[in-house]
Amino acid sequence: MSDRSRSVLRDAVPPARSLIPSVVLGVLAGLSSVALLGASAWLIARAAEQPPVLYLQVAVVGVRAFALGRAAFRYLERLAGHDAAFRQLARIRSGVFERMLPLAPDGLAASRRGDLLARFVGDVDDLQDVSLRIVQPIASATIVLVAAIAGLAWLAPTSALAVGTCLVVGTALAALAQVVLAARADARIAPLRGDVQAAIVEHVQALDVLVAFDAAEAGRARIRRLGARLERATRARASAVGLAAGAMSAVGAVAAAASLSAAQPLLEGGRIDGPTFAVLCLVPLAIAEVAAAVPVAIGSLRVVRASAHRVADAVPERVPPAIPAPFDAATATAIAEDADDSVPAIRLRGVRASWPAVVHAGAATSAPVALDGVDLDVAPGERLLVEGPSGSGKTTLAHVLVRFLEYDGSYLVGGREAHDRHPREIRRVVGLVEQRPWLFDEDVRQNLLFARDTATDEELLDVLSRVGLREWVERRGGLDAPAGERGALVSGGQAQRIALARAMLADFPVLVLDEPTASVDPERSEALLRDLMAAAGRDRSVILISHTGAPEDLVDRRLRLEADAPMAPARPGS
Repeated sequence: MSDRSRSVLRDAVPPARSLIPSVVLGVLAGLSSVALLGASAWLIARAAEQPPVLYLQVAVVGVRAFALGRAAFRYLERLAGHDAAFRQLARIRSGVFERMLPLAPDGLAASRRGDLLARFVGDVDDLQDVSLRIVQPIASATIVLVAAIAGLAWLAPTSALAVGTCLVVGTALAALAQVVLAARADARIAPLRGDVQAAIVEHVQALDVLVAFDAAEAGRARIRRLGARLERATRARASAVGLAAGAMSAVGAVAAAASLSAAQPLLEGGRIDGPTFAVLCLVPLAIAEVAAAVPVAIGSLRVVRASAHRVADAVPERVPPAIPAPFDAATATAIAEDADDSVPAIRLRGVRASWPAVVHAGAATSAPVALDGVDLDVAPGERLLVEGPSGSGKTTLAHVLVRFLEYDGSYLVGGREAHDRHPREIRRVVGLVEQRPWLFDEDVRQNLLFARDTATDEELLDVLSRVGLREWVERRGGLDAPAGERGALVSGGQAQRIALARAMLADFPVLVLDEPTASVDPERSEALLRDLMAAAGRDRSVILISHTGAPEDLVDRRLRLEADAPMAPARPGS
């Protein structure tokens, strides 16, 4: 197990101040269970001797108290234990998310979304068992078992020895049987669950393409095969757990028989009475029930180790070289103090960049250079068209400008090197409207508000009017109109307009439009482009990226990129 996996497991254990209450409550619940069976056995056997009822009152009260205590302490133990465990899960999940942030979006582009989601949700959820099924139950069971065996030893040392021997041997055999039967399944459940979820997400996201090429059935068959493998692994583990539970029940019966055999000579010799003999015969059943937590904990340990490994490897330990290195928290806090609303000049010299090729497991490497030796100048308020064929590095340039990708060379924003500024600071100056804007499965209002959460409805309608969508939104019922999952209920052109409205709400001084007409019919693309450029206004710089070009009256200069090397900027018409 790697150091990162061990760190994840340690993080799943609640601090002592949260763990101790659940352990204490578990001890009280376990002792109440043992004491309940002991008091009940003594009461029944003593009542059979028909003594005056006064001699039975304490036992009657004890049985009631232990019964109520067992239920109450078990409930409180569950409450305290789950509260502590869930708080740790929140911290672990937040930690994973914080590790993702410096990589997003380009550092995670090659990750399977479904598998990443399974790690972020399912595997992190499995880590609750570190506390709930391993640490806390083992700690509570150990204390209860020691106390119970000590109590038996006080009544009959030979019975205590017999019960202890049966429990040690029986628990070890039950745990060994579970390990043999389920070791492989325990280690495979978490990865298989990730594979199934990844396959489902990929199938749903590409369903239109799969249907168009008559490949949907093959995709569903793959999901069924993965699901069958996951089902077999889950069944194998469940069977092993059930066998271990049955074995522990048998261990309790054997321990009771061993205690009976050891106590019988004491009864015949008059050294113990009948009610004590009954206690020695039945209490081992309750003790074995407490010891049953041990095989469960051993089986859970293998599952949580597999989940911890997947959580640890969800994000690379080191930021790939193609992704900007994260800044410290103090630098991030100081960004707001240095905010500047003026439109800066953009200057690139000899900029080279590549995309990360590996985002999982240890060493992350970079793909071949996608952008090589680009020189670019954008004056405040200027409009620059970047054009070129597919593969020439246009999108790479866009992602360098917003610091999604690291670069070599010089990139000045307002005369300051971008390397020396926090990426978040650059993204407050340079905004990106992507080729396929991400729209959340919310209404139009929420899809706009995350750009500026203080905006009023009137301000939202005003910006929608500027991008030509106000009438469309009002026809659909206003700002409450749903956008659908990933914008399924809007057209490509409408998605671009909503994305531009978002960028305008954020008030970026420099706006990068990456292929804004790629999802629009050719006959409508020029009209959309004119609307977008008009909405962007002349009070900000605009870098328009397009492989189809743009009318000369919409831009001030052009930069053409080729697949081999970029060409120098040229004036329109030159």
